[in-house]
Amino acid sequence: MDITNIVRTALQEMIVPELNSIKKENAEIKTSLGLINKRLDDVNSHLVDQSRRIDTMREELAQEIRDLRIELRAEIAKTNSRIDRLCEVIVRRDEHHKLEQRIANLERDVSELKRRLAA
Repeated sequence: MDITNIVRTALQEMIVPELNSIKKENAEIKTSLGLINKRLDDVNSHLVDQSRRIDTMREELAQEIRDLRIELRAEIAKTNSRIDRLCEVIVRRDEHHKLEQRIANLERDVSELKRRLAA
């Protein structure tokens, strides 16, 4: 039995300190893991907050873009109306010029006819 006790004591002297060391390291790892989990929770919370802010900003920008499109469509409609009016004026001027030319031709023809009748 002496040998059994000696072997047991020797093993305890070798293994118990190693087990204590492993337990201590395990406790440190658990503490570190707890701190890392806390940091991850903080980062996750921050990311969720940022995501909400981005979503809000995106909605605001989308609304602003919709408003700008409405304004642009109104401005385009006004511009098209002005262009249509300008085309009408240009056509009228062209017609006016043609009418002036026709009247001048008619006056010349009338003058010619009057001269022939007088002769």
